[in-house]
Amino acid sequence: MPEGDSVNLGEIAASACGRAGVLWTLEASSQLNANLVRFETGDGVGEHVNDEVDVIIVGITGSGFVEVDGEEHPVSTGTMIFVPKGTRRSTRSASGNFAYLTVHRRRGPLQIA
Repeated sequence: MPEGDSVNLGEIAASACGRAGVLWTLEASSQLNANLVRFETGDGVGEHVNDEVDVIIVGITGSGFVEVDGEEHPVSTGTMIFVPKGTRRSTRSASGNFAYLTVHRRRGPLQIA
């Protein structure tokens, strides 16, 4: 996506029937990472901890849940959830067309611990 262009995330999600996972990724920024993610009912991302960056999750289509440190937050179109770095989080779809956008500062290169 060239800088300055726009993208209709709702259209991308709506045209992805049956597909799951990352549907779209922002390529034009060296500072931000953004991904449109979609799951079928009951599927999602398992619990994990991100110690590197704060994350914003925005509902695009359908409905689901984001759990942050054991507290479940419903997500639907237009809902935003802030996930501070260092917290446990997971996502789960409640409908067959659950899509959400994640946005965070771009991480540095992977390093061997």
